[in-house]
Amino acid sequence: MLHKIWQKINNTVMGGAILITGFSFLSKVFALLRERLIAHNFGASQISDIYYAAFRLPDLIFNTLVLGALTSAFIPVFQKAWTKDRDKALILANSVLNFFLFIMAILVVLAFVFAPKIMQVLTPGFLAWQLERVTYLTRIMLFAVFFFVASNLLGGVLNSWKKFFSFSLASSFYNIGIIIGIVWLYPIFSLSGLAWGVVLGAAMHLLVQLPEAYKHGYHYQLTFKFSQELKRILWLMLPRTFSLAVGQLNLIATTVIASTLSAGSIAVFNLANNLQSLPVSLFAVSLAIAVFPTFTQAINEDNKQLFAKTFSQSFRRILFLLVPLSVFILILRAQFVRIVLGSGAFNWDNTYYTAQALGCFAISIFAQGLIPLLARSFYACEDTKIPMYISLFSVAINIVLSISLAKPYGVLGLATAFSISSILNMILLYIFLHRHVRDLDDQIIFISSLKITFNSLLAGVLAYLALHFIAPLVDMHSFIGIFSQGLVAGTVGLLSYLILGIVFKLEEVALFKKLFKKGLLIFKR
Repeated sequence: MLHKIWQKINNTVMGGAILITGFSFLSKVFALLRERLIAHNFGASQISDIYYAAFRLPDLIFNTLVLGALTSAFIPVFQKAWTKDRDKALILANSVLNFFLFIMAILVVLAFVFAPKIMQVLTPGFLAWQLERVTYLTRIMLFAVFFFVASNLLGGVLNSWKKFFSFSLASSFYNIGIIIGIVWLYPIFSLSGLAWGVVLGAAMHLLVQLPEAYKHGYHYQLTFKFSQELKRILWLMLPRTFSLAVGQLNLIATTVIASTLSAGSIAVFNLANNLQSLPVSLFAVSLAIAVFPTFTQAINEDNKQLFAKTFSQSFRRILFLLVPLSVFILILRAQFVRIVLGSGAFNWDNTYYTAQALGCFAISIFAQGLIPLLARSFYACEDTKIPMYISLFSVAINIVLSISLAKPYGVLGLATAFSISSILNMILLYIFLHRHVRDLDDQIIFISSLKITFNSLLAGVLAYLALHFIAPLVDMHSFIGIFSQGLVAGTVGLLSYLILGIVFKLEEVALFKKLFKKGLLIFKR
């Protein structure tokens, strides 16, 4: 019985979504612990600015060429090759891996050599001692790129096979590695221990996926064949790679601007951004990853009805989850930040500015959650150009707004610019997706969106009232008091939202009840 349950969970789209969501939640628990440890030890300070800035160059190399670009182009091509000839498909996978390891080796060496000059450009507001340390940490973190290349290729292979277990678990191990760096390596090696923790996490991200990949047929070969399939992958990657490069330049521009603001601005932006990304990666990204093989299958079979049905359901599920969370995070932002980060060196000023930045991010959480689904809809159609153009335009808007808003509003202006550009990005992707699939079940999506928005706002008002009702009854200067206030207000808001969904006969409530019952039946069998 347990074997049958596992097969249903690990080999189906919905099971994959549940699995990815479950392990994403576990990963985010570790991520929150990671952020709390950083905040506790360093607060929003020059040291934490150094730590977050050190990620920029390794992320620029890896995220541009591998993360998203490789998997989005690799999965459809590998999936086709696997159905025709498994041996050739494995040669293709290893050829892709070896090709990118070689390219990464060249880029990492160049980045290592020129890191001092590059970081001087990326952090113009840093003092000499900060620049020296951020360069040192950056050089160490560059080694993590090699592990991430291999782990993401394996993740693409496992996703193609609809095997989601170890792929879902990998990010938790990455965060565990960083936590080990903060707790054990930092006291021994000082700041370099934080960077070696990142490298350790990247290695664990790879190692946890190896057993499942080898079990289902993957084995490494030191081979390289420049086949038509590899050419196809590289061709499909080009627009996506450019799009991701623009996205990374967007983050770099934010870092450049933030480095010229008050000390701790880079840390405040990153802490708030990491907190607001929790619901996005937990619910939206995991669902987008799980439905991507189905999108690809629907396009390969020219089944527009299956594509539209899957897209509509996924779109509405993301809105059902993220719109109310956007409202609740906006209302409870101070409680959320103080509970998660408020200890040690993270003082009240840090809490205030991080909470305000989180509020600015919160208004676009729903849009950020829909972008991965919309982007993968294009990738399934083997169209990476339109998302690239839209991303380029959105990033340009973000940079212009960031420059305009940073001077009068500081880091809050950067967060606001990010939200505005994210909403614009989502709207444009949705409009242009109709070029591939004319009917996306738009009427049902529109009606559901109105109901979800209305219910979320009303539930938010009730949560806000509960927040102020509870305040005089608890000690607002203690962790327990703030936690109790946030818990009660959040519970009132959540229950109100669910009750309103039932009253207004929101289809997504019935859908989740159906999925819950279906899950119970699976376990009963």
